[in-house]
Amino acid sequence: MTQPPPPPNQPPDPQGGFGAPTPPPPQQPEPGYGYPQQAPQPDQGYGYPQQPYGYPAQPPTQPQQAYGAGYQQPAQPPYGYPQQQPYGYQQPPTAAVPAAAPGGGKKLSAQLQIIIAAVVAVVLIVGAGIWYANSGDGGGKGEEAKGTAGTSQGTTGGGSGDTKGVGGGGKEQPPANAKAKLTFKVDQPVVPDVTDVSGSWLTDKAFVKTGVNAISAYDRDKGSVLWTLPLTGQVCGSSRHLTADNKLAILFEAKKRVAPRYYQQCTEIGLVDLNAGKLLWSTSVTGGTGGDAKVRFGEITLSGKTVAAGGSDGGAAFDVANGNPRWKPQANDQGCYDLGYGGGEGLVAVRKCGTYDAQYVMIQNLDPLTGAPVSQFKMPTGVKYASVVSTKPLVVAADVGDSAGDGSGISDFFSIDEKTGKLKAKITADADQYAGRCRSTKVESCTKILVGNGRLYVPTEEHEGSTGEFGDETNEIIGFDLATGKTVPAKADAGDKYTLTPLRMDGGNLIAYKEPPYNQGGRIVSVDGGTMKETLLLEYPADKTSHDVEKSFSPGYAEILYGDGRVFMSDMMLSKPRASASPDDKEYLAVSFSTH
Repeated sequence: MTQPPPPPNQPPDPQGGFGAPTPPPPQQPEPGYGYPQQAPQPDQGYGYPQQPYGYPAQPPTQPQQAYGAGYQQPAQPPYGYPQQQPYGYQQPPTAAVPAAAPGGGKKLSAQLQIIIAAVVAVVLIVGAGIWYANSGDGGGKGEEAKGTAGTSQGTTGGGSGDTKGVGGGGKEQPPANAKAKLTFKVDQPVVPDVTDVSGSWLTDKAFVKTGVNAISAYDRDKGSVLWTLPLTGQVCGSSRHLTADNKLAILFEAKKRVAPRYYQQCTEIGLVDLNAGKLLWSTSVTGGTGGDAKVRFGEITLSGKTVAAGGSDGGAAFDVANGNPRWKPQANDQGCYDLGYGGGEGLVAVRKCGTYDAQYVMIQNLDPLTGAPVSQFKMPTGVKYASVVSTKPLVVAADVGDSAGDGSGISDFFSIDEKTGKLKAKITADADQYAGRCRSTKVESCTKILVGNGRLYVPTEEHEGSTGEFGDETNEIIGFDLATGKTVPAKADAGDKYTLTPLRMDGGNLIAYKEPPYNQGGRIVSVDGGTMKETLLLEYPADKTSHDVEKSFSPGYAEILYGDGRVFMSDMMLSKPRASASPDDKEYLAVSFSTH
């Protein structure tokens, strides 16, 4: 079954159609940090809910101002720059002074004046204490402005400050004893060249990991091999999402890699039963720009009853039950192709359109069964790629105009109504302040970023802690309201010499890894998504052997999974062993620590 053709074209865009240049905003003095902003008015250009290709568009009843025309982004001061008011500032209350009697009345007695002055002084002290308690850092951490800047709509530090009904409801509970021990290590296999082994998953019985030309499952407590599934070639893509009964969608190569041409095309799609260790079906497709050749894919995901894969050759989708195609790339698809998909609760396509020198990116919320667009959103000029952080609610990250400058792939987040395609909020994430990462050419690859409770959670970059000592670095996790783009008042503080990395949502809570200093073990914590208060779930051992093993898996270059009192850390990339390597330099594919 091929992808259904789009309906007839919509009326001409009053702004000049997709890709039309947007007039630059007038140069105005930058407002100070925290200054109230005027929200932009959407139009049929960037930021306006787009009609699916060809569906009759309902034009606005009145001419709308283009997003960005007359609207200026508030300048974000660098970390540590003096702010208008400290984070969480509240005006101390003032005491009510009795009004003078009509006609001047009697002069207040000296005793009454003393009493009133004392009352005013007490109230001011209490008010100052309220401000100090709500400031979040007690004035000892350089104001932590890094954790409070970066929104683009509305005032910073505002947003949904009401934590009632937000957070909690997680499955992970603190054990009686959170002290963990190193339970098993999986030796790293020998590879002839650099090999990507990304992909690891947890079931109620097994830790499952991509290996070399195979996928293997290990007992969660002993590390013994439960099963190994050999494949025709290397796994070259895998879904972050599983079905309810632990089915996994993968991409793999049709042949094993052989030197000197250590490369095979990523063309095979399959579904693996992680409970049984079986490949339930596999397939490939031809068509699109490749003619009779197999379509090459770059990534794969899963949503409901649909497996979807995308890449520079276009996108295809398959029935989870049997691998039958739902749609596949077309040779002439209006100059567009599906670069990739975000899965999970919804299915969202990132679609590149236009000629080489005039490309633009569309975000389409799809019906997973038919591929028909439910809504779409046109990304702004200057966006070459986009990453889907979440499909429901729909959150997209992009590096607009390559402005991030740090390789993170993120300059802004876009909160989009998945039903209408309307932009709800645009959140600017200064690359010098925030530590989220997305591979710009991959649609579903973001790390250290979570969405839940109607909020976006992003860690700050490391910065100097309160002691100012060497090695005293820390960070925070900041929440943004997806409806307004504003930061919420509460934030999670890693504490001196620790660094927080968000791993996943657990109900309304965040599961996070706290990377430790040189003389301590790391921690797995549950952070309440409303109050941002943490609960200790697991503490790594601090002895040198265990600590060295833990530190060999850096959060930026390893996969970390936690569940039911066990944490699993695994490599994503293997390299050919060095000739000069000593026995003490032994490396592992995966390790586990447990409180059981």
